[in-house]
Amino acid sequence: MQLRGIKRLRYGSSLGLDFVMRPPVNSTLGYGLVLAGLAFAAFAAVVGLVTGLTRRENALPWVQRAIYGFAASMILSNVVMVKALLEHDFSVKYVSLVGSKATPTIFTIVSLWSALEGSILFWGAIMGGYLIAFTWTYRNEHGRYMQLSLGVMAAVATFFAFLIAGPANPWGHIPNPASDGPGPNPLLQNHALMIIHPPMLYLGYVGMTVPFGIAAGALLRGELGDAWLVPLRKWTLVPWLFLSIGIILGSWWAYAVLGWGGYWAWDPVENASFMPWLTATAFMHSTMVLERKKSLKLWTIALALGSFVLTIIGTFMTRSGVFNSVHAFTQSDIGPTFLIFIAIVLVFSVLLLTVRGHLLIAESHLETVWSREGSILVNNLVFVALTFTVLLGTLFPLVTEALQDKKISVGEPYFNTMALPLGLLTLFLMGVGPMLPWGKADPKVLKQQAYIPGGLGLATLVPVFFWRYAVWEPFGTTTKSLGAFLAHMTSGDWMALATFGVAVFVTVVTLREMFLPAQQRMVETKESLFTALVVSASRARRRFGGYVVHLGIVAIIVAIAASSAYKVAAERTVKVGDSLKVGQYTIRFDGLANGREPHRDWVAANLTVIGADGSEYKHVGADAPRMNYYERSNDPIGSPLVQEMVWRDIYVSLRTYDPKAQTATFNAWVFPLVGWIWYAIPLLVLGTLIALWPQRKTIAVVKADAPAAAAAPGTP
Repeated sequence: MQLRGIKRLRYGSSLGLDFVMRPPVNSTLGYGLVLAGLAFAAFAAVVGLVTGLTRRENALPWVQRAIYGFAASMILSNVVMVKALLEHDFSVKYVSLVGSKATPTIFTIVSLWSALEGSILFWGAIMGGYLIAFTWTYRNEHGRYMQLSLGVMAAVATFFAFLIAGPANPWGHIPNPASDGPGPNPLLQNHALMIIHPPMLYLGYVGMTVPFGIAAGALLRGELGDAWLVPLRKWTLVPWLFLSIGIILGSWWAYAVLGWGGYWAWDPVENASFMPWLTATAFMHSTMVLERKKSLKLWTIALALGSFVLTIIGTFMTRSGVFNSVHAFTQSDIGPTFLIFIAIVLVFSVLLLTVRGHLLIAESHLETVWSREGSILVNNLVFVALTFTVLLGTLFPLVTEALQDKKISVGEPYFNTMALPLGLLTLFLMGVGPMLPWGKADPKVLKQQAYIPGGLGLATLVPVFFWRYAVWEPFGTTTKSLGAFLAHMTSGDWMALATFGVAVFVTVVTLREMFLPAQQRMVETKESLFTALVVSASRARRRFGGYVVHLGIVAIIVAIAASSAYKVAAERTVKVGDSLKVGQYTIRFDGLANGREPHRDWVAANLTVIGADGSEYKHVGADAPRMNYYERSNDPIGSPLVQEMVWRDIYVSLRTYDPKAQTATFNAWVFPLVGWIWYAIPLLVLGTLIALWPQRKTIAVVKADAPAAAAAPGTP
């Protein structure tokens, strides 16, 4: 047996294993980089906070260098882990848990965030990316605005680096590794959405560290001027966008993969991402009042701090194992550590608001609710009430079980009853706010502005109602008369109808506010509509971008209302050649098919979808609803058929099948407008990019032949 850097030991064929003993290069290098990142983060936190509080601004370069060191260490550690995964180095603990030679390369890379330890390591890399981007962007800013903020961010980074180095260490070395591993969680390699959904969500979660650091720095400093406010607003908008995309992609994944005929179930982990999105949205609206009226300073800072606290609570929900969810990771040992960190962050935030909050003195006060700033405050209160409603419903079962050892569940009825009216009120305020001026509104002017949007909103109810009764409803129920139909309508039907009316009202107001400046330019300068719109939008980018985002939110809310209230469902067991009917569509079962891929086997039900006009759409093999069988999973993972159309989706899920009897059981739905939820992503991205796009700096030029009288007094 020769030793040439690698010692290979072959065991008997009965074991079927080929053990390779290698020096733990990947483990040693990866863990060493984590320790280096921990040291850099701790140094930046201590030096940044101490010198910031003592106002020794000459230490800022050292803090910046330590931030760069942390970011480089964490990013390189992730690179080493990806290398170990691609090399199938099963001597690395994490690779032995999620690696497999049969897993396709793309999912091998994706497995970096498919389990607890790897996701925390990936979290560290994203944290490093944010911190290095923020530090580099403001590298020339004055120290008093940076040291405290960077110190707080580095303190958060220190916690996560400690987590990676200790309780969630993925770099453990296995002396006698197996020749293959189980592969990543089957749910995470069952659809391409898992390639992008978790990174988007992590970019949203981790990014909230930056506004938290800025807000904490402002409180520690006792001031909140433009030097704090501008980066605070921008660096909240960035993670807000990623969080929005992550939430939507997560609902799309649940819809396209799990096969249960839905996209949102008020799951604890879904709620964990929704709550900081709500408070961050409230924060961004509040900054407008702070910037324009110099009020709501403490409230705005509290929202920034609260958004970060909720992201940490959401991370705890996802990774501690205390909640059972398809989105959550398994039981782990990091729960107590996370609870301690949550307690520290809560105490730190409350103490800051209590001890330093009085220094953020409002320069004006709200005079009336009937103003732009008043509507924003009401909007904020509704967002906070909705956040509290979701938080209560999410945590109440956990608290009850801990105190009374009694398991209870809080499901969709509670959330729908409590949250949907608040959501409808929020939608209404999206239309009212833009109509109101800053300061006190003139009731006559307000009524004139509300006539057309309100009238169109009410007028929309009539065609929607009769479309529901005369066109769509007969496919789902057997009601024959208007009276029977009205008796059949549920509270959800009425809520959806109200949502459509309010949505039209908001859309008309939003479009009017977007095009009004362009219309004025067309009159004054005789420009074309396109030119006037581009110029007016470029001069008020935040305003125009915000309205584009509003249109995306309206599309999402309308899609949720339509797909929830007006869906049509059917369930049936059929033989080959037989059909089931769902709405106006007939679905014919054409037989079973099966196949094999490197990482899974599958059984599919070939279908033909027949429309009311007789058109046929065949779905066979991988394009048909199927069951996927993974070695790691005892139960098959279903993949439904989703035939997407602009106005509706046909959704068929294979529940069971019998090859001998040639029968299969299907659940089928028709979901109107459901795709608009995902189609809204480009609007959110476009609006956010417009709002973030920097304004051109205008430089005043003094002419050489300017008269001497223009010089300031005393100028030679």
